[in-house]
Amino acid sequence: MDNNIVIFAIFLIFSGAAAMATLALYTRQSLLMVYIGLGMLLGPWGLGLMSDPVLIKQTGEVGIVFLLFLMGLNLSLDDFLKTFRNMAWVALVSSLVFAAVGFTIAHYSGLNIAESVIVGAAMMFSSTIIGLKLLPTTVLHHQHVGEVMVGILLLQDIIAIIALLILKSVSEGGNISSTMILKAAIAFPILTVGGYVAEKYVLRVLLARFDYVREYIFLLMLGWCLAFAQLAQMFNLSYEVGAFIAGIVVAASPVALYVAESLKPLRDFFLVMFFFSIGAGFNWHYGIQLFWPALILAVAMMVLKPTVFALLLKRNGEPKAIAWEIGIRLAQNSEFSLLLAYLARSGNFISREASNLIQSATILTFLVASYWVVLKYPSPLAFSTKLRRD
Repeated sequence: MDNNIVIFAIFLIFSGAAAMATLALYTRQSLLMVYIGLGMLLGPWGLGLMSDPVLIKQTGEVGIVFLLFLMGLNLSLDDFLKTFRNMAWVALVSSLVFAAVGFTIAHYSGLNIAESVIVGAAMMFSSTIIGLKLLPTTVLHHQHVGEVMVGILLLQDIIAIIALLILKSVSEGGNISSTMILKAAIAFPILTVGGYVAEKYVLRVLLARFDYVREYIFLLMLGWCLAFAQLAQMFNLSYEVGAFIAGIVVAASPVALYVAESLKPLRDFFLVMFFFSIGAGFNWHYGIQLFWPALILAVAMMVLKPTVFALLLKRNGEPKAIAWEIGIRLAQNSEFSLLLAYLARSGNFISREASNLIQSATILTFLVASYWVVLKYPSPLAFSTKLRRD
């Protein structure tokens, strides 16, 4: 690939984002809206200055990997397992409710049964990247909120991975073998146990020997994160799950805090490109035609998700204020919703209209739900100094 094209692409993204972010901050808008809006403006369906967003999308996915790795660094395994056990039924029940409502709205919007099923499936998930990006983890209260959210989001991710695996296999004319299912079922405990063994007998020894060289620690942890991401992919899991496991097993290390701080700028770099790629890949011409069905679907999800999560979490023993905060932080759809729409459309399971309905509703929830959080709750992107927390 021509280096000049790469440099020009990075120039457009970050110079454009800086200019639009300045205007957004003056008008008290969310920066996430800037990144997605810039992608719509410069992408193939806008001015066409970025005609091929594939490279940007692939680069942006690295940001999700680093985000989950950093979240794992702030979460001990004992706390995670306890939270995961408590949140499993919450995630399952809520996902079924969201799928049923999404199916109903899509079917009454004129889509056939198969398309409505896929639209319903796309509504099941909340965004890991947005939920955690807007969550401050330096305050004890939000460390607990983060643990609860990760328990819900991780189970949602597992459901999404299974759905994507089935859809991809069917679209390629293949079958899901028992070997593939077995590999996916045992991958998580194998990677976790193997990670703890490697951390104790390899990583800990190297850190003790060379901990005075900060650059080495940075490179070692970067390689550790990406190695687990690749291993997870080989086990039919996702890169994100592998990175999360890599973070959990290092959480007890004395260098965990240093690594988390060191990787934040790199993570933010890739996240800007990720949100830009979402906007660049969205055909807003079709989105305008589907505005009202997409608006109804988006509003339904943003009303339903906080309510359902709050009710279930209160039954699970969470205080009312925390239950509602978590529900609002999980009010948006997921990046998996966009990927599900892409794969379903690629396999001709759904029409272009159904695919754009999922994309339009998802992007609307991204924008509105993010704005809702930064106005109401503490976050790194809050407009108010009182609410701004890293």
